[in-house]
Amino acid sequence: MSYSNSRRSTIKKIAGSVAFASLGSSLASRLEAAENVLEPSLKGKINHSVCRWCYQSIELEDLCKAAKDIGLQSVELVGPEEWPILAKYGLTSALPWGAGMGIEKGFNDPQHHDALVKSYEELVPLVAKAGFNQIICFSGNRNGMSDEQGMENAAAGLKRLMPTAEKHKVNIVMELLNSKVDHKDYMCDRTEWGVALVDKVGSPQFKLLYDIYHMQIMEGDIIATIKKYHTYISHYHTGGVPGRNEIDETQELNYPAIMKAIAETGYKGFVAQEFIPKRTDKLASLKQGVQICDIA
Repeated sequence: MSYSNSRRSTIKKIAGSVAFASLGSSLASRLEAAENVLEPSLKGKINHSVCRWCYQSIELEDLCKAAKDIGLQSVELVGPEEWPILAKYGLTSALPWGAGMGIEKGFNDPQHHDALVKSYEELVPLVAKAGFNQIICFSGNRNGMSDEQGMENAAAGLKRLMPTAEKHKVNIVMELLNSKVDHKDYMCDRTEWGVALVDKVGSPQFKLLYDIYHMQIMEGDIIATIKKYHTYISHYHTGGVPGRNEIDETQELNYPAIMKAIAETGYKGFVAQEFIPKRTDKLASLKQGVQICDIA
């Protein structure tokens, strides 16, 4: 995913603010049911989601209505205060947020561990209660730290959190981001570094978010990487390269082929559209992106 200034500010506003998110069992049941509903207008090999931040100019309720019309099952990267709106429209959130200290301050720095662990331990039970099963996290920036030391630090911090994640069966999902264009100095910027961290943490509840846009910029070889490391990945994001715009013929990635490779691994999670629409009709671009990824 690409994090604009508006998205960064949103993360800061909601980070740690979970006290108001006490959600009832009826909401959790509705969300769980929604996650298992197959929209008849789509082919069913890919479970489709959309990232909220790419459509900030559209009211959330309007985005939810459009998502249902298109056939999506999920709107993600929404905080606890917005979860009831998703439930109203029978939608789940494949990857909610609401914990942490932003992108730059992550688990690779021990000075943030106490605050991060507290933030996630407060949110994870609410995520589970709402019927969701994942929450996003970040490595943080290097700030002169070696990748080896950062991995040791990140593993130590994440291991403190794993008992809570395992108790509630909620995945803590670290995002792979590019450090060339969008997130200078971000540490978890290579698939192999993320894979090594997953091995070091050693919990079934710690996985990776493989952002196709970011990894195309950093290392390419998308399909081979997915085939090799798919067991480490619990979520995918799209985006056109270069520019992070529509995923059609205006960019370089072959998304139908990538979706086919993902499906062939046996993946049953969600693929989220996370491109920034350039066209005036943003929802038409979203529908097009879903259709491109909706393989038979």
